[in-house]
Amino acid sequence: MAPNVCCFIGNKNMTPTDELITMLTKRIEALITERGVDTFLFGSKSRFDDLCLELVTRLKQKHPHIKRVYVRAEYQYIDDEYTSYLLTLYDHSYYPDRVHPGRAAYVQRNQVMIDSSDICIFYHHPSSAPSARRSGTSIALNYAVKRKKEIILFPNELTEGAEQENQ
Repeated sequence: MAPNVCCFIGNKNMTPTDELITMLTKRIEALITERGVDTFLFGSKSRFDDLCLELVTRLKQKHPHIKRVYVRAEYQYIDDEYTSYLLTLYDHSYYPDRVHPGRAAYVQRNQVMIDSSDICIFYHHPSSAPSARRSGTSIALNYAVKRKKEIILFPNELTEGAEQENQ
């Protein structure tokens, strides 16, 4: 069975470069065309999530069958107005049963996204996290490794891609 679900998790503060945008777009499109990925899961509160949503939305014009799903860590119950707003950005949104309000909600939501995915794309730059505590991205990445998920890791992909092009 071909994998068909991919999630995005990344550092809250990151600056997208043209190189990152190009590389991410190529990887996402290859997942769609070569691997049969048709569902993309997104969280919130991260510039990386916003960037990936933007790229997948562009690719949806070319591949209209793909689905963008927002997995909420807040607002278990939402009204029709907020639902309508979310459906302008995503094809579906839900609040997982395993997520409980409080400080750990984002960690729990990320774990649900990872468990629901065949492939996880991370943007993890350790130096961008405060040194006093582990970042949510670090926690999620460690969880994905333990769950033996296929991981695509940026910015590592950028340096590996450059090395392959130079060979």
